[in-house]
This record gives sequence, C-alpha cells and structure tokens, in this order.
Amino acid sequence: MYSIEIKALTALTPELTTQLIELSKQIPELDRPLTSETLAERLSDKTSLILLAYVEGELAGFKLGYEQADAVFYSWLGGVATDFRRLGLAQSLLEYQETWASRQGYKLIQVKTMNRFPAMLNLLIRNQYLITELKADPQSLINHKLHLSKSIATA
Repeated sequence: MYSIEIKALTALTPELTTQLIELSKQIPELDRPLTSETLAERLSDKTSLILLAYVEGELAGFKLGYEQADAVFYSWLGGVATDFRRLGLAQSLLEYQETWASRQGYKLIQVKTMNRFPAMLNLLIRNQYLITELKADPQSLINHKLHLSKSIATA
C-alpha cells in the first residue's frame, strides 16, 4: 500500500507555480502545459484552493479551483501524472475539494469537461455531478464541452 497525502494551499507562490507547471507536463490530457500567467490569472486575488496529491512523498496530482460567485466554487483544472493513476487520487482530490468548499459555505460546485476526457466525465457522474449545459463543437462530437454542477449544500 502506498502512502498518499493531500496538501491544501490557498495562495499561489513562485515555488508552487513551478511545481504545478512541471507536473502539468506529465499529464497527457492537458493540451499545453500551465503557465505562470494562466495560474496567476485564475488563482490570484480571489478565494482559491490548490490541492496537491503526493504518493510516497512525490508530487503526483493536483486539483485547482476558485470562487466563481458568492456561493459557487469552480473546479477549474486537475490531473494525475500517468505513473500514479489507478490509485484513487482523482477521487480523493475531488472529495477533499467538495468537503473544503462546503465548509467554506459554498453551496454549488461547477466544473467543465469534454467528451474526449471519459475518465473525468465518469468520475463526475459517479459523484452525482449533473450535466447543466452542452456546448456543441460542430466539427467533432469528441470536443463537445459539458458543464456540470453538484449541490454541496448541507441540510
């Protein structure tokens, strides 16, 4: 059994930016590696959550999100390096993000994915995310963009 640890951060630092950029290069689904500009644009100057998953002390995955509206948290981007798949990291990151967002008072998590990412789509559906919108790509079914959301309001 592997030792798995998830670390939660709420501020982007230069060191963290470098780590995320390097890890993004190990995730084939990401068409292009992250840039410091993109990370700063999405995560600075707003409430954000940066989750890092470690396996045996090695950075293996991440999940990034930020406040989109008053009670809405947007799960922007995540991934697990190829060498660390099938260990349940994506599920663990998703659960951590949901718990954190609920404790912060968010009522809804929104996310976007595409048909070409069936593992992500299946993960979301398995976790009771509902499709709220479809943006069709007239050139290719595989590139249809799906918007999903999940209510995390506690009773």
